[in-house]
Amino acid sequence: MRLCRPVLAAALLALASPCLAESFAPIAVKNPLGQQTAFIDLLALMSGHCKTLKVAGRTFACKTVAYAHGGSGRVNFAVAVDDPSDGNHVVSFSGENGKRADDNSYELPIDRMLLNSKDRPKVDGLPVPAEQTSTGVCRQTGNFAAKKVTDVTCSATDSEGRRYELLFVSDGTPVSVRRIRQSAPSIQDPFK
Repeated sequence: MRLCRPVLAAALLALASPCLAESFAPIAVKNPLGQQTAFIDLLALMSGHCKTLKVAGRTFACKTVAYAHGGSGRVNFAVAVDDPSDGNHVVSFSGENGKRADDNSYELPIDRMLLNSKDRPKVDGLPVPAEQTSTGVCRQTGNFAAKKVTDVTCSATDSEGRRYELLFVSDGTPVSVRRIRQSAPSIQDPFK
């Protein structure tokens, strides 16, 4: 079974529960609609809450964060945003060449933000995220093998100067890890 980014977004939306948050005005991006051909081979869903979620200076709430690893090595920390005015609001911190410092920490350099909303063009009925060139980093404490992640922190700035911040704290529920299909590892692990 092959899943692409739009299907991941739909899965995240199904898991997100509505709660109070500011309504979201679409962020204008200059990047054209990219071709969405990357397939997800590993999906890890984390339960908890966002102590901080800021998108271009606006504060939001969230409930679910997912780690999605693509067959090409691209990784997304996707955040289902609790936005009552937009059920398709998903923000993803995206990058490649993640590294483990030890068994309980992972760091991902961010090179783009994926911004999804109800106003995005659709492919097969699902909105396709806008890609915004960015720089930043995400850090995860815990690991998927033990099905325990304590927190995820991300900070990025896009090419237009907008800042994105995430501090997600687990509620202690074991991480739900799904291997969609087998692929070569892309993480740089000094302990192997």
